[in-house]
Amino acid sequence: MSFRRLTALPAAAAAVCAVSGLVAAAPAAASNGRAAGRGAAAPAAAPGQVAAGPGAAAGRAAAHARAFAAPAWPNFDVSARPGNEAENTIAVNPADPLNVVAMTCLNGRVNWEGLFLGVSFDGGVTWARRLFATGAAVGHTCDERLAWDRYGNLWMTHLEATGPVFVGLSTDGGLRFRKVADILPPAPFGQHVADRPSVSVGPHSVWVSYTNVLSEPQARVEASGARVTGLGRFGAFSKPESVPARHGHGDFGGLAVGPHGQVLVIYENIASQRRSRLYTALDPDGLGPKGFGRPRLLARTHVNATFRIPAQPTGITTDASLAWDTGGGRYHGRVYAVWTQAPLHSNNTNIMVQHSRDNGNTWTKAVKLNDDHTLNSQFFPAIAVDQATGDVAASWYDCRNDRGQGGPGDPDGIPNNDTQTWATYSTNGGATFTPNFRVSKGTSSAKDAGSFFGDYTQAAFQSHLFYPAWTDNSNSTGTNPDGKLHQMDLYTAQVPIP
Repeated sequence: MSFRRLTALPAAAAAVCAVSGLVAAAPAAASNGRAAGRGAAAPAAAPGQVAAGPGAAAGRAAAHARAFAAPAWPNFDVSARPGNEAENTIAVNPADPLNVVAMTCLNGRVNWEGLFLGVSFDGGVTWARRLFATGAAVGHTCDERLAWDRYGNLWMTHLEATGPVFVGLSTDGGLRFRKVADILPPAPFGQHVADRPSVSVGPHSVWVSYTNVLSEPQARVEASGARVTGLGRFGAFSKPESVPARHGHGDFGGLAVGPHGQVLVIYENIASQRRSRLYTALDPDGLGPKGFGRPRLLARTHVNATFRIPAQPTGITTDASLAWDTGGGRYHGRVYAVWTQAPLHSNNTNIMVQHSRDNGNTWTKAVKLNDDHTLNSQFFPAIAVDQATGDVAASWYDCRNDRGQGGPGDPDGIPNNDTQTWATYSTNGGATFTPNFRVSKGTSSAKDAGSFFGDYTQAAFQSHLFYPAWTDNSNSTGTNPDGKLHQMDLYTAQVPIP
């Protein structure tokens, strides 16, 4: 949830933010065992062509995805709670791809009861459900993020009502977290105000970025990192470092850590009501002395923080994010960027992808990931690399099936305002991507929920298992306490990538 929305919340949101431990809330059956195998078997392959990228090819990836014209995997209602949830994060354990942890923000709660956290040890079939950061003194918390490192440390960030960025750590698969740091944005006026934190891990470090809303002369992205040497073993977080900003402003940032500890930040510079620029900036030695270099223009887009579409009248951002291949495969060192584009004065938003093989110095030409032939919206992309294979996958909210003619893709008969979750993947380093396939079994509506999808979503990918997270009120699983097309729950699915 952006700071702009945060400032409009009731006064209770300004309460002092104390961090609590995990508090049980409506617990459901949980399994601490490990499911046999890696999940549902993939459907039988059918011939197909890749849909994006230079050229076309027939292969295992394209054939696999062509068989997925309809959702082929069970959807899991992670939260299964009354009320609205949105702004989702998800992470998967590199040592156990069936150990999945997901979080979401509880939107519109009067008593600001915290963040939802779900933990699964069987690939999403069952969940241990908790609330995190609870209590009357906590105030509003949001913008939660998760990242799992190679040592088994699960890192968490979220905003605190008083301004710092909370950093938490779990060493038991996500069941318990402890606070390890409060990162305080430098405050020239004596007031700390952060927004949109992000967390990323590399082979030997963890980094957190955020927007310092009150930095001079305008908002800027800042980052802080710590060395990690083992399970539960890490150093102090560094003094927050400002990322240089072209045109004096940077917001809605994210980051990724490379194989040698280098750190790349991506951020949005809002140029006007219908125009933004996306920049990246590199710290070539991470925790070393060099710091972030000059920003490089990645793309220009007509989508920014005030861009309103029928599916989310409160507005969307480009939601630009990065994923770095730090594994030992063929595409080691390649970094991917995903973001949202639109023609001027059009709701036909599209998901774009690029990659770089030289730490973000140069990028491939942007390619459209969504392969629909409609003028409908796609928004809030999420991208993840499977460090075990080097494959990359992306997911997003998609309105392609809402034609305003009724039916499963259009519950209310109004065009372009109902969403499904779609995805694609690449097994050749982003040169080509498979035809899009639908992940969500149901169709969701923020209008019917009286809410919104938040400001972002996330996906996780490990050992051939892709887990996109999304906000859903279709009640396709029959487990939403509020029923169909009312309040929204956090959903995921386990998608096997061959």
